[in-house]
Amino acid sequence: MSTLDLPPFVPGLELSRRFYQKAVRPLLDDHFPGLAHTAGLIGFGSDVIGCDTPMSRDHMWGPRLVLLLDEAGFAEKRAAVDAALRCGLPHIFLGYPVDFGQPDGVGVRIMAPGRTGEVDHLVEISTIAAFFDRELGAGRWQNPSPADWLTFSEQRLLSLTSGEVWQDDLGLAEIRARLAYYPHDLWLYLLACQWSQIGQEEPFVGRTGENWDDLGSRLIAARLVGSAMRLAFLLERRYAPYSKWFGTHFQRLGISLWLLPHLQAALAAGNWQGREAGLCAAYELLAEQHNALGLTQVVETKCSRFHGRPFRVIHADEIAGRLQAAIQNETIRGWRFWGSVNQFSSSTDLLEDAAGLGRLRGLYG
Repeated sequence: MSTLDLPPFVPGLELSRRFYQKAVRPLLDDHFPGLAHTAGLIGFGSDVIGCDTPMSRDHMWGPRLVLLLDEAGFAEKRAAVDAALRCGLPHIFLGYPVDFGQPDGVGVRIMAPGRTGEVDHLVEISTIAAFFDRELGAGRWQNPSPADWLTFSEQRLLSLTSGEVWQDDLGLAEIRARLAYYPHDLWLYLLACQWSQIGQEEPFVGRTGENWDDLGSRLIAARLVGSAMRLAFLLERRYAPYSKWFGTHFQRLGISLWLLPHLQAALAAGNWQGREAGLCAAYELLAEQHNALGLTQVVETKCSRFHGRPFRVIHADEIAGRLQAAIQNETIRGWRFWGSVNQFSSSTDLLEDAAGLGRLRGLYG
């Protein structure tokens, strides 16, 4: 349906909260008093991570939530709850259709106004185990190994630890707390890998530009801007979303207020010297933030020449080395700077394939 036909925009999380409290919960209390359940809005969706806008309403958005039931007798309980929702939910809630059309070839559904009879709702009824198995891979979320952590999609981790939970009888909060961020040694490893990634290319902005390859210089500068932004997420211990919301969430970081002007200057510069100046200013702020965290001995925060060549760098490889040395776990400390799947791939086909990601654990064997 056209977004022009819809009532004034309500953020999806707020719509879901009201939908649960005013429509779903009363039905559960009437038909299944005392039913243990967990309800909220987590998982897929721009609304879950607070990025939905009026345009978001054109697919997989509306009065919806995730309803998790206990494992014991799940099939029977699921069927009964689904039937109660189909027969008891209103067709319209706060002006929005509660009915959704049939999924397309990739499972996308949109609100369907004007329906009568049973309500074809978008309340996902599942168990905690089945839900997390689908999102992160069978059993991998229960006690993740270092290799599991590095092969989880960061977008998935963000979506599972964001959103809101309206009722929690089944212990979802404990799981969300456990997945809230990478364990300390893995955090140090990821920081080291991100600094190393910067170190591999930081002199090339000038080298390509000096060689009259302005396009190459621009391309490398843009890639380094992205690397600096991802480093900022890591320094603030925040999961980074995928590309559509990467810049939006970056601007919610505390350090972004100071970093953003320099990164924008690097992208807008008409010559390599301007790009280098913007990037170096950003690197220096990131190095200062590194020192403020006290993770290693103090590092140099001023850019200097790259081995006598006329290009300024932060010597990011040296920072990476200090972080590696600070890792306590011997196995993790011995890993090469490959990083997580999120650091070496932006392929949606890979990062949305929980089973495929699980097969990459052997990289860290």
